[in-house]
Amino acid sequence: MKITFLGAVRTTTGSMHLLEINNQRILLDCGLYQGRRDESIERNRNLPFDASRLHAVILSHAHLDHCGNLPNLCRQGYNGNIYGTFATRDLCGIMLEDSAEIQRADAEFISKKRAKRGLPPVEPLYSATDAEKAIRQFVAINYDRPMPVADGVTLTLCDAGHILGSSQVVLDVRENGRSFRLVFSGDVGRGRDEILRDPQPVDRVDYLLVESTYGGREHISKPGAHEELGRLVKETLDQHGKVIVPAFSVGRTQDIVYTLHQLTDSGVLPKVPIFVDSPLSVNATEVYRLHPECFNAEIYQFLRQKQNPFGMENLTYIRELAHSIKLNDLKEPAIIISASGMCEAGRIRHHLKNHIGNPANLVLFIGYCAEHTLGAQIMAGNEQVNIFGEPHAVRAKVAIIDSFSGHADKHELHRYIGGLAGSLQQIFVVHGEESQSLALAESLAGQKPQCRVHAPECGQVFEVS
Repeated sequence: MKITFLGAVRTTTGSMHLLEINNQRILLDCGLYQGRRDESIERNRNLPFDASRLHAVILSHAHLDHCGNLPNLCRQGYNGNIYGTFATRDLCGIMLEDSAEIQRADAEFISKKRAKRGLPPVEPLYSATDAEKAIRQFVAINYDRPMPVADGVTLTLCDAGHILGSSQVVLDVRENGRSFRLVFSGDVGRGRDEILRDPQPVDRVDYLLVESTYGGREHISKPGAHEELGRLVKETLDQHGKVIVPAFSVGRTQDIVYTLHQLTDSGVLPKVPIFVDSPLSVNATEVYRLHPECFNAEIYQFLRQKQNPFGMENLTYIRELAHSIKLNDLKEPAIIISASGMCEAGRIRHHLKNHIGNPANLVLFIGYCAEHTLGAQIMAGNEQVNIFGEPHAVRAKVAIIDSFSGHADKHELHRYIGGLAGSLQQIFVVHGEESQSLALAESLAGQKPQCRVHAPECGQVFEVS
């Protein structure tokens, strides 16, 4: 078996790993690369392989850095099955169409600006029709249900506890008279999540591809984070400011809504208007309610016996653009949650444009931002950032609470890997900025001297034998 690492190695975006087994090609994830705009366009448009020669695609979960380039893959000739859980399929159904619409709108907006300078228009990466075609190729399976996906290859999806429907990809392989098990962790949840179940232990693991987003860092504790969130938000509201929360539509939006629900019910926060301003976030929250099989026992009981954990009387979900634009005229204190979490697309950029210059406001980050994204620039403390190609001074307060991250930190990753049973022979550290991947690889090499540990580079090929 050969593994070619084509994305999300020594970076966190564009997850894509190509397996060659028994003269067949299996692709793990097909994510969008996000970073510098020109580089992103080039890498996303031009796939580093012939899409028509793939035999199967397996999707770990429905975040765009893992699934967002599937429509382009199918448009370029892939006609086979895309395997994932039922929740992953449902989320992709709304996310990929939304991604296509955002690209269309952004291309139109940028093209108008370019036209004024005599420059040619830009084209979106793919259309809503391309997205719909990709969804028709999905084959959904439940957790823990083995399924043959290629000659000598059986797939089992195990809960990763990262977002709704997220999976560890378990491949049982028979090749040249031998059998072995390869596990791709996807993105690993922290465990003890507000909504989801813990990552599921897997046994008999021989080879592991593991994420490393926080491979060398620790999160603050969740109880402390809730207290810090309440303090920061209340201070801003007391000063008649607005709280702007960039949040991924799937996972972080539902987490922050549920936490704000709890803080409001307990009296920590006043009942100020809260807006979830993202059509995708609204739709994703509805999908969450359709899949209680992914919930942990506490929120499942809350949903069945009390009330909707993602709704309250002072909370408004916004789909229509006209309603979103009206938020610009809002004078009273409010909380606005909008996508995307890295501030690279969607309505969040409009809210930042309108509010980042006011010292009374707070921009609150609750998730990871990849290097070079707008979110990363704001988090880094830049005094000025470009939004829609124009400079804006950053005068609002900026805060980061990373305990809402859906990614395990370095201790939680070690706990996850330690919980995998079997005679691990090789570990490949992926999906982390270079410093984080190297930190996790170094610590794993010290703790598992019998196991070869690699931090691959993009395009690097390994033979598993």
